[in-house]
Amino acid sequence: MSATPTREGGYVANSWLVAKREFGERVKGRLFFVSTALLAVLAVGVALTPILVKVIDRGTTTTIAVVSDEPALTTSSIQIIGSILNGDAQEGQPLPYLLVAAAPDEPVIERVSDGAYDGALIGTRSPTGQITFQFLAGERIGTDRIQLIQVGALAVSIFDWISDNNSSEAPIFQPAIFDTSSVGGGGSGAGPIGPSEYAGRRIVGVVFVVLIFITLVIYGMWVAAGVVAEKTSRVMELLISAASPAELVTGKVIGIGLAGFVQYVAILLPALATLLLQDRIAIALLGTSSGLDVSLGVLTPALLLAYGSFWVLGFVLYALIYAAAGSLVSRAEDLQVLALPLSLIAIVGYIQAVMALTGGIGPLLRVASYVPFWSPFVMLTRLTIGRVEPWELALSFGLLIATIPIVAWIAVRVYSAGVLLYGQRPGARQIVGAIISPPA
Repeated sequence: MSATPTREGGYVANSWLVAKREFGERVKGRLFFVSTALLAVLAVGVALTPILVKVIDRGTTTTIAVVSDEPALTTSSIQIIGSILNGDAQEGQPLPYLLVAAAPDEPVIERVSDGAYDGALIGTRSPTGQITFQFLAGERIGTDRIQLIQVGALAVSIFDWISDNNSSEAPIFQPAIFDTSSVGGGGSGAGPIGPSEYAGRRIVGVVFVVLIFITLVIYGMWVAAGVVAEKTSRVMELLISAASPAELVTGKVIGIGLAGFVQYVAILLPALATLLLQDRIAIALLGTSSGLDVSLGVLTPALLLAYGSFWVLGFVLYALIYAAAGSLVSRAEDLQVLALPLSLIAIVGYIQAVMALTGGIGPLLRVASYVPFWSPFVMLTRLTIGRVEPWELALSFGLLIATIPIVAWIAVRVYSAGVLLYGQRPGARQIVGAIISPPA
């Protein structure tokens, strides 16, 4: 039988006894091993998503319309940019990209929007001879491919200048102007890094965000479910006579946090291994890595340290909230009613993190990366794509750390209202009263 804390044991000793009890109950259960295996499989599946998408899309062709008033410019653009986009095409397989000439009067924006074309490249020439390309990106055109098309546009302008200016008095070369717009989704926020590295960072960002979201919600529910189970089995009557609410809350957060950390490592290691082996897996399945290599340079020690820090701080913050919420109900059925509202806080952060993964950090997402309840998701995502100033990271961590004691102070008092007022259904007045002056 687990050791029971005593009031004379002191805050640290009693909290640690509660923590050991919670840790032992979690890691020895069959559900712990089953959930760990399932989450590890899910994490590996997320890490393999880019390869699986390419496997599914293999044999399909992305069609890009090329429009210009000059037939020669249209033809050269199709030849040069097409050779760049299809440079890794496999023999015997359809070309990944098909560039077709479209009439100047064709409504290409509407055609891209309705899916007839996956993208459109519109070329015009100024009176000075400089070429301007506007690329309309559809939903299937990723940022890395936009960068390749931009390189192709530069190559078009180089060959165009060479063909028209063979004399020593040729005008100064003017590179093509390249502008990108999104049609019906997609994104155009290209960063000043290579396409392979940028794609790798986004893959890492997706894995990190999915893992931190799922585990924070799951472990938060563990805390809430543990409180409800103790109230249902009347173990709480023994615990509240031996330890204070602050000791119980602290012990639960530490014990379940350690159990979650054990599970987290078991989930994270296979996911990281899959990321590092993506190029070999892609070669085995597709015959080429297709720029999917996630190098060790992406998974830097600083990024992993920030990831671990955000996970620990995020867990503590959310665990305190779930502990307070779990103390307000006495049945597992009632806890299910609270599950969705509690998860909505994390869901908002998760959605904003997914938006940040596109690389376009607007004012709303920038502010969200400082908000303590969302920073473990959004700021972590911004770090993976390399768009964070040192003062921003310091501000995000500082606000998160400063918020935890405030939430803990409130959570302990709500816990007092829900647990120490045992056998009653605490109302809003009792909860507020417990926050102001907790029961003895």
